[in-house]
Amino acid sequence: MLQVRLSLPRSPGGAAGGFPLAKPDKGDNTGSEQEMFGSSPVTIVITSEADTWDIDASSCLGCGQFVDWDRMPDPEQQAHIPQDILSKPPKELKKLAREGYWAASRALRAQVYHQLIQQVACRLVTPDAPVYRDVTSRLFGKLSVSSHPLPEFLEGCSMPTYCLNLEGVTALKKILICVGNLFPDITYSPILPPLVALLLHYSEDEAQCFENISRLIASNAPHTSYIDQSFLAHQASCMTFGDLANKHCPAAHKLIASTSENVFEVYSEWLSWLFHDLPFNYAIRVFDVYLLEGQKVLYRIALALLKQYRLSVTSTELEGTDIKADLQAFVQNIAEHVTVDKLLERAFGIRLFSRKEIWLLQMANRKALMERGITMVQSRQSFHLAVDMQNFSSSIVTAQEMRIVWSWIPERFSLFPPLLLFSTSEDGCSLQRFYACCEGYEPTVLLIKTTEGEVCGAFLSSDWSERKKSGATSGFFGTGECFVFTVHPETERYEWVFIKKPELAKAVPRSRQRSPSPSPASLLSSSPDGRCTSSNCLAVPTLQRKGRLSPFLAIRHFLLPSKTASMFMSGSREGIIIGGGGGQALSLDANLLWGHTEHCETFDNPPLCQENFKVQLLEVWGFQNA
Repeated sequence: MLQVRLSLPRSPGGAAGGFPLAKPDKGDNTGSEQEMFGSSPVTIVITSEADTWDIDASSCLGCGQFVDWDRMPDPEQQAHIPQDILSKPPKELKKLAREGYWAASRALRAQVYHQLIQQVACRLVTPDAPVYRDVTSRLFGKLSVSSHPLPEFLEGCSMPTYCLNLEGVTALKKILICVGNLFPDITYSPILPPLVALLLHYSEDEAQCFENISRLIASNAPHTSYIDQSFLAHQASCMTFGDLANKHCPAAHKLIASTSENVFEVYSEWLSWLFHDLPFNYAIRVFDVYLLEGQKVLYRIALALLKQYRLSVTSTELEGTDIKADLQAFVQNIAEHVTVDKLLERAFGIRLFSRKEIWLLQMANRKALMERGITMVQSRQSFHLAVDMQNFSSSIVTAQEMRIVWSWIPERFSLFPPLLLFSTSEDGCSLQRFYACCEGYEPTVLLIKTTEGEVCGAFLSSDWSERKKSGATSGFFGTGECFVFTVHPETERYEWVFIKKPELAKAVPRSRQRSPSPSPASLLSSSPDGRCTSSNCLAVPTLQRKGRLSPFLAIRHFLLPSKTASMFMSGSREGIIIGGGGGQALSLDANLLWGHTEHCETFDNPPLCQENFKVQLLEVWGFQNA
């Protein structure tokens, strides 16, 4: 626990009342390294600054007054500012920000920041500069010496100061204290200190900086946000980044999963990479585009960092190393690997889902966290999301192999430990028994070991009971979160083709209706090897349960050039099929003894093992409490 003491000049005209001051206990030792603020100690980490500081309430000297210029990396070159720069349309401003247009002019950047933030849609009653002056007068202007706790939402957070001078660090802490007073609903927000520190570089005074950060906090634009304000929201964002890394950085994700016991712990630092570890001249360029494009752009840049990290290391180099610390060191020394312009160029070359779709994924992750007991009002806690595989036992895969498979699963499901639902060694080779054991569980993981020792499987997003919803002629169902994979002899995953090639699909109008899908029985019986010979093999998954799965991966959101590329899973009395279109990724007979695998359009996969195989063991795993 660190001591934070405010030494204040006596101000006889200070306003009384308003916001209560935390009083130190009797016998308080001002020279000690620990101090209690009321009943709520707050532990923070302050980067390269003293913990005892003085507040001069009258120090407002103009833009740049808070900066220690001797510590700034490079002097910024001044450039001519066009008169119409601030009146350009948003699309053109985004282009200019991405290209670093206003990096050459400190005055231009300060003007743009203030105008952009003033245009942010926010709640009707949002604290502004006059409110800040009034609150600081009440908090800091009455007593000569008073101890003020930093807000509880900073518990365990780092506080980078980005080359601020002592006056700037003091202003940073004052603003955070006022935020804590005026936004009592904030319970955890590690991104706030670095954002305030960056804004102070381009603010005329503390009050302007406070007003601007308040507008970002109070933003109410639909399907977007700037600042997570609870441990629940922060963890959901970390899970969302993990989902995106899983999709867009498969090589890096596979490397991390194979070298770290806790993949989520690595990804939970993604915001710190951007607003703590990146050097100032990189972080401020991130801030440029962040103000225009919101949190989505942070995901892009963190993914670009992850891709760049994968290019710079090998799996042998990481053996026995702390990958979390190694990633942090890599980001801190990013200038040795890529320029900021190239980093941003690569970030915007990543094709992400829309802002609304990412927001829907965040909401799904929040729901999963709430099912684990995380609430809006709680602060940071020791909360480990990784699955403990020490007691894991399977007849098909090892614990380490299951950990890699689990790392491919959407974060909101991988919160929960695996639960064995069905095994041919225990439950027999019966398809009806398979259905009876698996129905009611969503999603599931299918594992198959052949008599040749090959291991493959599938992640299946929907409940097998979905097959009954259209009667005996039910077709394919599931969502784009389904995937197939191999474990032996190689470990590889094959996702829905439109995740890898999103340009093939377009958004489908809400009024567009799909045609019914073919009977899986006809697919299983159409030819001796299980191939579909009918020209009517058009499959449409049924709609998913509301709130259960990632809505943006439901087929109803896509206009597909070929419906055969959306055949995820189907089941009947004759057998089960996973993946369709030109072939089936996996098909099993009613006795769960014989199977077939080949390339299919849905997953664009090669055969997962020998094309015609005999099953030695089959297991189905669900998710405890999911």
